[in-house]
Amino acid sequence: MSRKQYAVIGLGRFGTSIARKLHEAGQEVLGIDLDEVRVEDAEPYITHGLIADSTDEKALTSIGITNFDCVIVAIGDDIQASILTVMLLKNLGMKKIIAKAVGKRHGQVLEAIGTSWIIYPERDMGERVANQLLSPNMLNYIELSKDYNIEEIMIPSRMAGKNLRELDIRAKYNVSVIAILRDGEIIVSPSPDELLQIEDILVTIGNRKDLAKFSNLE
Repeated sequence: MSRKQYAVIGLGRFGTSIARKLHEAGQEVLGIDLDEVRVEDAEPYITHGLIADSTDEKALTSIGITNFDCVIVAIGDDIQASILTVMLLKNLGMKKIIAKAVGKRHGQVLEAIGTSWIIYPERDMGERVANQLLSPNMLNYIELSKDYNIEEIMIPSRMAGKNLRELDIRAKYNVSVIAILRDGEIIVSPSPDELLQIEDILVTIGNRKDLAKFSNLE
C-alpha cells in the first residue's frame, strides 16, 4: 500500500479510531481538534497533531489542507461546525472528503454540499449487530451497495470434509466464494478441489438476501 496523507478533523472516539487504524497501516495522519486534551490523547496514533478551528478558512489554508489525499471530518458534537467545515473544504478545492453524520438530516445536508462518503456510525453499528444476531454464522461484512455485500461466514459443520466443487455453493445458493480464512491464513480464489475444514471461514460475495439464507444454514 502506497503511503498517503490523511487529515482527521475531530479527535473524539470515532475520529481517533480512524486515525489509529490509518497510522497502524503506515499512513501519514494529521489530527486536528479544537480541544488540546483530545489532540494530546491522540498523539500516539497520529503523525502530527494540531489545535485548530476547522471552521476558520485561514486556518485550513495555512495547514495546506488541499495537499492531503483525503480529509475525514469526524465532528459529531457540533453539526453546524461539521457542515461548515465540509463547505470550506469544498470551496478550497478538496476532492475527497469523508464525513460523519449523526442523523438523517445531517447526512442529507452533507450529501447536498458534495461530501464524497458519508458515514453513520450509530446506524451502521446497529445494523451490524442486528445482522449478526439474525445470522449467527456471519462474522463480518462489507456493504458494497444497497443489495450486495461481501461477508465472512463460518461454514456449517456439514460442509467440513467436502470440496467446493462438490458443494457447488454458487449454483445452489447464488453465492460466490472468493477466499477462505483458515488458521490466520487466507486462501484467495480457492481451487474447486479445496477441501473445507472445521472452523474455516468463507469470504463470500452476493445478494444480501442470498447471503442471509446461506449464513443461516446449519
